[in-house]
Amino acid sequence: FIQMLRSAKKRDVLQLLRRAPEETRPFLVEAAVATQSVASLAALSDFLDFSKEPKSLLEKFLYTAAFSPRPSGELLHLVLDKLDGKQTAPEIWETGIIVVGSLVGKLCLQELCGLQVVERGVETILRGLRGAKEEPEVVIYLLALGNAMLPETIPTLLEHAEDGPTAVTAAATAALQRFPVPHISSKVKRVMRRIFHQKKKSYDKTCRLAAAEILLDNHPSPMDVINILLATSEMETETATFLLRKVQNRLRDHHHLARKIMKDIMGDPRINNYNFFSKAGISSSFSGPLTVTQDLIATFGLDLLFLEGGFLRKSISDFSLLGHGQRLHAAQVTFEAQGMESMMGENLSEGEEELELMAGMSATFFDVQLRPIVFFQGHTDLMAKVLLSSGEPTSVVQGNLLLMDHHQVIPLQSGLQVTIKLQGGLGLDISADMDVSIWEQELKTSVSARGSLAMDFQADLDSPFLQATLRSQTEVETSIHFDTMLRFSSSPVLMCLQLREEQVPYR
Repeated sequence: FIQMLRSAKKRDVLQLLRRAPEETRPFLVEAAVATQSVASLAALSDFLDFSKEPKSLLEKFLYTAAFSPRPSGELLHLVLDKLDGKQTAPEIWETGIIVVGSLVGKLCLQELCGLQVVERGVETILRGLRGAKEEPEVVIYLLALGNAMLPETIPTLLEHAEDGPTAVTAAATAALQRFPVPHISSKVKRVMRRIFHQKKKSYDKTCRLAAAEILLDNHPSPMDVINILLATSEMETETATFLLRKVQNRLRDHHHLARKIMKDIMGDPRINNYNFFSKAGISSSFSGPLTVTQDLIATFGLDLLFLEGGFLRKSISDFSLLGHGQRLHAAQVTFEAQGMESMMGENLSEGEEELELMAGMSATFFDVQLRPIVFFQGHTDLMAKVLLSSGEPTSVVQGNLLLMDHHQVIPLQSGLQVTIKLQGGLGLDISADMDVSIWEQELKTSVSARGSLAMDFQADLDSPFLQATLRSQTEVETSIHFDTMLRFSSSPVLMCLQLREEQVPYR
């Protein structure tokens, strides 16, 4: 379909979009965005009205743009024009800002940072961040900076990480975690030390743990590792348990940058002893390989951080691909519940601020952070959701993405030339659900990911006396379901984790 659209005129693409039945329109929008021809982008510009179109179709357009493997400056121009000064729904505006960040980051990776439209995109995010008054608005701009991963924005992220309220600090540290090792400078590490050791003020446990991870994952000094381990003796049981499991996990990971340093430190009995590593909490951190080949390692990781009373504070399930020194977060889903301490009758740690009751979820796919989803906010909203729950999972992302689009002409020594075309498409349907039962004292979370990958390879040798074509088509389908169930009505807390992978047909 994309190949067909590449040769179509603007008038034809526009007619196709306008005349298509409602159920096929999302597919046509995805294909037109993936095509990225001048005609298809001009047709989309005329067709999409951000003040009238249904939210689902606009989100489809924005996310398809964000997942483009090699976006053009024209695509970013189209997104910025559609967001500029329009009265859009809050969800669409938030998604749009996050997508601008992703497009800016991908264009800079193609060494197109100097384009005027890229500078306009960066300025849109930074100007919005400077003018943002509400906390949720600041968080969205910080998530956009995380998607862009521009080294020049690191000072801005550090400022918000150190001085902002909890939600802002969490978003800024999460954005900093995404930067590759060379950008985590001594200045970044100094700020992370101040957050972890609470030199300026008290920070929420999740922010302190994120700061500790940045220190441990980026060529840590032996002193940093020792100080983090020593600090666990003064932490609450669950936070200390979680951090110690993180350290043990890194010791098992043969590819981790800090493994050797940590191993040397563990030779010291003053650090590696029963007093430190016998914390009896139920929080845990685990990661291990799903698939290992010569070129690629696919890993599954699971982090579970609990409150002292046994309620889940944060869970992160992560599917990552590692190869040739690069790491790609194929899928990462985070569930978070905050402010539960007051509901469970727990006392807050000294200096820790009381957070508003809230449960939500955020997800990252193919290194693109999506707009966070809030399940409930405040006691009233919780009771309404509990009483009126539909039982239907929340769709996180659904659609078709063009992952690869490669065209190359290779001259041979004989004087002939070969034309190579490679296209890869991914159909994705990911949904997640969180169910809190106050009466049963149970918490259930579930993530379902279904995907199908299709790849089309063609090589043509064309000369006046010889024609030859080699073609190969590959299709893979897979689905993974990950469920957690916690019952905290008794002590110890009962926990069930289940990871199901269905049969993978490969054609």
